[in-house]
Amino acid sequence: MGQRYLASGESVSMRLWDGEEPGEPKPEAERPYETVGYVVGGRAELHLEGEVITLSAGDSWTVPKGASHTYEILETFTAVEATSPPAEAQGRDEP
Repeated sequence: MGQRYLASGESVSMRLWDGEEPGEPKPEAERPYETVGYVVGGRAELHLEGEVITLSAGDSWTVPKGASHTYEILETFTAVEATSPPAEAQGRDEP
């Protein structure tokens, strides 16, 4: 899906999305983990439960466990995310 895992523990993992290019919105998803993130550079829109949140460098976000959401990259985007429980455990972040 484009991410690179930076660290992982029993309860949380951290991953980097580096240089994600603009394009079509990602498919809408509901994930079995909570996500918090910080934008290093670029711009994106987070569509979260019917609300649109514009994200740019210095912004952060939270996606609750089970929340319906999608992202649309507007400008080449770099961000760090943490997921709890770890997203990669048992293939949780596979589409």
